[in-house]
Amino acid sequence: MEFARWVWGVALIGLSLSAWASPFVAGEGQGPQSLAPYLQILVDEPGKLELQDVRAATQQRWQSGASANFGFSDAAYWVAITLRNPSDAPLGMIIRQDYPLIDQLDFWQPSLDGGWRHTATGDRRPFNSRPLNLRDFVFPVTLPANTTHTFYLRYQTAGSMNIGLSVSSEAAFLPQLGKEQLLLGIYYGGFLVLVIYNLFLFLAVRDRAYAYYMGYAISYGLYFGVHNGVSFQYLWPGNPWLANQSLLILLGLTLIFGIQFVRTVCSGPRLAPRTDRVARGILYALFPLTAIAPFVGYGPMIVLLALFTLVLSILFMVMGVISLLRGSVPARYFLVGWTALLVSVVIYMLKTFGLVPHNAFTHNAFQVGALVEMVLLSLALGARVGEIQRYGYTDQLTTLFNRRYFDERLTREFTLAARSGTPLALLLLDLDHFKAINDRLGHVRGDDALCAVGQLLRKQVRKPVLACRYGGEEFAILLPRTDREQASAVAERLLKLVSELALDGISLSASIGIASFERQNYTSAVQLIEAADAALYRAKQSGRNRFELAQCDSDVNPPTLAAVTQ
Repeated sequence: MEFARWVWGVALIGLSLSAWASPFVAGEGQGPQSLAPYLQILVDEPGKLELQDVRAATQQRWQSGASANFGFSDAAYWVAITLRNPSDAPLGMIIRQDYPLIDQLDFWQPSLDGGWRHTATGDRRPFNSRPLNLRDFVFPVTLPANTTHTFYLRYQTAGSMNIGLSVSSEAAFLPQLGKEQLLLGIYYGGFLVLVIYNLFLFLAVRDRAYAYYMGYAISYGLYFGVHNGVSFQYLWPGNPWLANQSLLILLGLTLIFGIQFVRTVCSGPRLAPRTDRVARGILYALFPLTAIAPFVGYGPMIVLLALFTLVLSILFMVMGVISLLRGSVPARYFLVGWTALLVSVVIYMLKTFGLVPHNAFTHNAFQVGALVEMVLLSLALGARVGEIQRYGYTDQLTTLFNRRYFDERLTREFTLAARSGTPLALLLLDLDHFKAINDRLGHVRGDDALCAVGQLLRKQVRKPVLACRYGGEEFAILLPRTDREQASAVAERLLKLVSELALDGISLSASIGIASFERQNYTSAVQLIEAADAALYRAKQSGRNRFELAQCDSDVNPPTLAAVTQ
């Protein structure tokens, strides 16, 4: 019996010794190497242990650090790293923590006098608390010749606890850092190129889906800037509060713009109304949630937003499938892009909750998936332009926008002009004696004349001016921020150009009615159209091939009736 107890005691001693990881043997020119197999971790649930308590702790309290991802936890985590230099010369080494969203990170290294040198940093502390001015936490250490040193780190954070430590020599660290900076530049440059490209498309097409896409891409890019530590390094290094809370705000804005983009590009209200109602309900919940996020505990809020992200990822996939089955072309590109993002989101969320290990793949999959998704969503927007044409926003004969699109834009532009106090002019152009052309030469030649006028208007107008086929042989030209004098000059030029069109056997002229919204002289867009139409009628009655300016009784200084005969 006594012998059995002796054997069991020896076995326990052996197990406790084996539980303490072997030291990492450093060498000259050591490339980046993960320290996960060499870590020892002690969980401090109350978070009150000091360095001397940790050093005095029995080995049974330490655990292997092979899986150093603990999800959300209120505990403090102590990490011990043992490095050995077997060479006859001192080695300069770099210990790096690659996950920058750690609230408080304390590092202790042995000093020459036998004591400990303490570095207190973390993203809840000013950026200049870091030993090196880098986005990650980087600790330079020196290993004297033929020595073995143990270093201690203490982690505590309200977010996800990811311990991602690596070590490299100083000589190998700098080239690796240069490569990372280049890749980050390419990554954020990709986001910037997509935003600028779609900004130009938005200015050309004026489809709100492009605006939602840009808001989504900008919020997403800035979110990853915070996530990577780049924003804290370059944008607000002296503001730890903003460095933490901006992550919540940007994630909320990303979800808000993402919902609106997906609902628009997949035509959710029309093709998937039930799913769209759920998405709209979440959207309404996200507005106040994002507004209060900076003033609520970081931990509960990031968990809630992470859950919203998972729910919306699945919801968007359902909406995309329904839209695809019901004939949406943009939904094809959307589904491919969203699948790539969904896979990366699931991987990252599993890492966040501690279900898969923290490594380079799980940490960066979300970002790579997001950039791939952005490219494919940009293609979906291109397909949406074709869908807009297919669903009746473009006149197929003249390739101008049609009456439906004009009515929508007129209402928006009138409201904008009323709010901003800027003028808004409307020209109604009608071809003279067009019925005679159809009767004498046939409808094919009449269509040729309409096409020619449509091409003329497309060449003459520039954004934000909008030219539409209003109906039959009538065209509408909407001129934001244009007063009656400027509109008259445009009308005079158009009359001249129409009369100069070279059409075999067809002589064209036009009459134009002009109405200008200035100084709140009209109360609605309908009144503006009626005034322009009345002016067009007077131009017809006055001999055609001319323009007339509308009069409105509510004008502060009503213009004198103007007529120009060409």
